[in-house]
Amino acid sequence: MSASLSQFNLFLSVSVKGGRMFGFPMFQNKLDPSRDTVFFRDGVRRIDFVLSYVDDKDGEKKQERRRAFEANLEKRGLELETEDKSDSKDQKTYFLKIHAPRDVLATYADVLKIKVPFKKSDIPQSQDVALEWLTQPFRLPGNIMHPEPDYFTYHFDKTKTDFFLIGDKDTFFPPSTRNRIVFYILSRCAYYKEGQKDREKTGIKRLLSNGTYTAAFPLHDCRYWKKGRNAEERYNLYKHWARFLCFYKEQPLNLIKKYYGEKIGIYFAWLGFYTEMLFLAAVVGLICFIYGVLSYDDNITSKEICDPKIGGSIMMCPLCDKNCTFWRLDSTCLSSWQSHLFDNEATVFFAMFMGIWVTLFLEFWKRRQARLEYEWDLVDFEEEQQELQTRPEFEIKCTNRRLNKITQEMEPYLPLHTRCARYCLSGATVTFWISLILACITGVIAYRLAVYASFASIIGNHKGESGNHKNKTLLVGGLITPQLATSVTASCINFVIIMILNFFYEKVAIWITDMEIPKTHLEYENRLITKMFMFQFVNYYSSCFYVAFFKGKFVGYPGNYTYMFGKWKKFRNEECDPGGCLIELTTQLLIVMAGKQLWGNIQEALLPLMRNWWSSRKGRHNPENHYSRWEQDHVLQNFSQLGLFYEYLEMVIQFGFITLFVASFPLAPLLALFNNILEIRVDAWKFTTQFRRPVASKARNIGAWQEILNSVAILSVVTNAFIMAFTSDMIPRMVYLYAYSNSTSMKGYINSSLSEYRIPIRPQNMTEDNWFRHFNTTCRYRDYRHPPGHKNEYTHTMQFWHILAAKMAFIIIMEHVVFVVKFFIAWMIPDVPSDVKARIKRERYLIQEHLHNYEVERLKLHGFDSSLKS
Repeated sequence: MSASLSQFNLFLSVSVKGGRMFGFPMFQNKLDPSRDTVFFRDGVRRIDFVLSYVDDKDGEKKQERRRAFEANLEKRGLELETEDKSDSKDQKTYFLKIHAPRDVLATYADVLKIKVPFKKSDIPQSQDVALEWLTQPFRLPGNIMHPEPDYFTYHFDKTKTDFFLIGDKDTFFPPSTRNRIVFYILSRCAYYKEGQKDREKTGIKRLLSNGTYTAAFPLHDCRYWKKGRNAEERYNLYKHWARFLCFYKEQPLNLIKKYYGEKIGIYFAWLGFYTEMLFLAAVVGLICFIYGVLSYDDNITSKEICDPKIGGSIMMCPLCDKNCTFWRLDSTCLSSWQSHLFDNEATVFFAMFMGIWVTLFLEFWKRRQARLEYEWDLVDFEEEQQELQTRPEFEIKCTNRRLNKITQEMEPYLPLHTRCARYCLSGATVTFWISLILACITGVIAYRLAVYASFASIIGNHKGESGNHKNKTLLVGGLITPQLATSVTASCINFVIIMILNFFYEKVAIWITDMEIPKTHLEYENRLITKMFMFQFVNYYSSCFYVAFFKGKFVGYPGNYTYMFGKWKKFRNEECDPGGCLIELTTQLLIVMAGKQLWGNIQEALLPLMRNWWSSRKGRHNPENHYSRWEQDHVLQNFSQLGLFYEYLEMVIQFGFITLFVASFPLAPLLALFNNILEIRVDAWKFTTQFRRPVASKARNIGAWQEILNSVAILSVVTNAFIMAFTSDMIPRMVYLYAYSNSTSMKGYINSSLSEYRIPIRPQNMTEDNWFRHFNTTCRYRDYRHPPGHKNEYTHTMQFWHILAAKMAFIIIMEHVVFVVKFFIAWMIPDVPSDVKARIKRERYLIQEHLHNYEVERLKLHGFDSSLKS
């Protein structure tokens, strides 16, 4: 009787802890504070991972898979505990809680070569720098920065546990390491029955894709707005990092690394460093812009255009073949002033400065990265971990086996003919989609050519009610030139096309990369990064390249214009404004760059905020203990494996805008700085409040993005040199000033830069033109050609060839100067700081010494025991 009563009491206690009494849910359990916990019902075993699932019409097959999968998990040593659906908020979802015991953690820490401390560091810490009080307002409290004791570390070895500094065995492996180990097991655990052999039935990813489980995630340690019991890391991250009011504060990188893992920590370290370096570029760019504003009144070129006696007396040739009138040069007065703000002497300096700035940024980041690699135990991690760990998808799809010459073990491989076939299909798909992008850009160019004539006709022929044609034309044409109207509308259309194509690029790039079946996670990420960046590069920058290097370069001259699709299509190539094409490139860059940043912030912040506003409000005002910790995290968004990929891609595209075309818009770094200050806090807010806790993963550096940044940096020197030479009007002005001006000033430059064309026949559509009643027989156009009546009429003058030679010389000189300075700076600044090199050498020396002493002691002890036995 006593035994039966004790068994009943045990059953009753377990039932109450589970929230059920004889199969009926208990309402009291909904208010039980113990449900908001990261431990099993016993309050001892920590929940390292959570799987959720629901019963549906295909329940039998899924139940069979779950039973086999969970049985295999238990065989690998994991401990499981299930929460019944009746205890969940929706009364539909089951939650499977997973705990990894110490033995399992030790085994897989050995497999994954996780570094743990074995000796406290004996290298003295660096002293506080002078004037540290200046940075005090930007610093966070010491406990938030989470300083950790400095230890020398070595890969964990289960057979040498006494070699390492193990204090509390339960907390020796932090939660981020625990969830990484459990996810490694889940990714490689099969769900077929014992005795069967089906390689495709392996891993949690496949179970998630076929709906067997609905979610798999580790738990946050507490609510973000309130501290938990003995858990406050998420709360500290939200309070001191994720709120926008902390935008001027430093980031708690050590806490980010500890909570989210090294891969996410490296991203925020890079983003923060990039933003800090942007401050210098933004200040210099702002100074150059201010110089353009202050030198506004010294702009003789614009004064001549606006002068009624000079610009008002120059009749320009029609801007299109039909329905376009002759027009006065002073109608472009305002656009010439606008162009001067960005096209002045300071622009040349800023273009060269940015070429040097990007080198400083990349070189100093290498040093910062090297320091983080050592402090976060990431030295040599990539070679030993990511390159040797085969993706489960590769193991499943590659059924062929061969002997690995290094490990002497049989491993899966992809035959050469299969690999070549997949690569060929991948290359053809990439070529097709890039061609589609170029076709869309060509369509936008055709739009520009067609609409340009319409704007020229509308603006040129518009009359006021009073009939004063000239005054009305000057007003409208001065504020909205045909070039500006066409550029703005085409840029907006191009931005919409970019956003639409981006939706397809993501899916295509992932599909292509999956089809290639990369062997390792590192290889998979690098291939996906390369493809996606190629798509985005062509998509975002094609229109800017067109305006910078093609528009206005192949126009021809009156009577012999060049047409895009042949003369029968009547799509005459666009001309640049008399002040140059640089202002149009500025417009294009501003619309695309600012539009992308605005849309990105709307997607990342406003849309999730609106979507989760009601649920967040409900969660704040209802009793907080109604929902368990796993239910609270279950309703959050899932952070995919490619989550950081999109964050890096967004920043690298921005990096391209502020380097490749920065000569046309010195304020681009300032816009990027404001965006990045917001971006850091928006990303932090998303990670802390909107996403489930990601599976912690390691990364030694920013990976393939580093090489992409280096390539963009080199290309930016070339593009800015060509922009200053061929897009800007700086070189023609300098040639005129030093070679053709009679007064060593810019007086007469406008007349010198315009050629003359004889009007053969009065056009029929010009009979009512008041300007044409003055019996003008010639019109002017932007080029350097001999006038009519010259023996070489309409051929290029010597001034044209002088300007072309000066442009080529400028490109060569600028590129060589900037490249020499870049390589000299790169040579002068070592990639790894000297103190970090010393620490790494010291650690490797101590590892060898301590291992040697440890083995000697073991041998002595083993020999002593053997002698006792004998």
